[in-house]
Amino acid sequence: MPHDPKKLRQDTIEAVATYLAAGVDPAKSKIFVQSHVSAHAELTWLLNCITPMNWLERMIQYKEKAVKQGENVGVGLFDYPVLMAADILLYQSDLVPVGEDQRQHLELTRDIARRFNDQFCKRKKVRRVFREPEALIVKEGARVMSLVDGTSKMSKSAENENSRIGLTDEPDVIARKIKKCKTDQLTGLEWDNPERPEATNLLNIYQSVTGMTQEEILAEVSDMRWGSFKPLLTDAVIAHLQPIQEKYKEIMTDPAYLHSVLKEGQLAADEVRQSLSAEESSVQRERLLD
Repeated sequence: MPHDPKKLRQDTIEAVATYLAAGVDPAKSKIFVQSHVSAHAELTWLLNCITPMNWLERMIQYKEKAVKQGENVGVGLFDYPVLMAADILLYQSDLVPVGEDQRQHLELTRDIARRFNDQFCKRKKVRRVFREPEALIVKEGARVMSLVDGTSKMSKSAENENSRIGLTDEPDVIARKIKKCKTDQLTGLEWDNPERPEATNLLNIYQSVTGMTQEEILAEVSDMRWGSFKPLLTDAVIAHLQPIQEKYKEIMTDPAYLHSVLKEGQLAADEVRQSLSAEESSVQRERLLD
């Protein structure tokens, strides 16, 4: 997609700072720019060669976005799930933290890994190359929906800024977005009523930022009107994000540190690439000698 190089560089640094502020420890979880590690693109091509097109045609997100983009839909969107599979399989992941909306893509990743191993590692003396990862999905807040449409997921790529809450949104921005978010005309709040998707979504957000159980929340807010609940939700979201935002602002004052995190992450990723390449070469040798 077309982009402004300067803005992209700044957005990248801000994303790294957000990860760190949210608690990601770079000593345990390496952070790097995907395009700086060529193994991602290389493995994507290899996986493309064994992935049936009809597997990708079944991807729900592709179908939905293809309808919106019409004739302008690109091959990159169609093939994106294979790139995602390469991102995961390259690092021999056992568990992958994803939202509920990404479960289908992770299942595709498992299918691709299984197909590769079946095709190239099925002989007894040949070790498997890829692990089949499992999804790690939290019970609460697994899928956060849009503030302007309770039936669509909250997305950072959505055109409407009011549809989402950013981790670095200022308190007044958060308050404005929640005040304007879509609700209904009914009195009282309830979970899992298919006729009230916005109610379920806002209650899920409240649960995620407070850590309360559904029973505790319903005891507190079930009889409330939206005019009373929205300020309560606003205060809870602001309080939950405050320590993250304070840490973010602190980290952003040290660009040298942010660049060092990316560099160390790239070096660590390159080491993994070399390890996988050696394993693939070993498999090839075993197949030739068998």
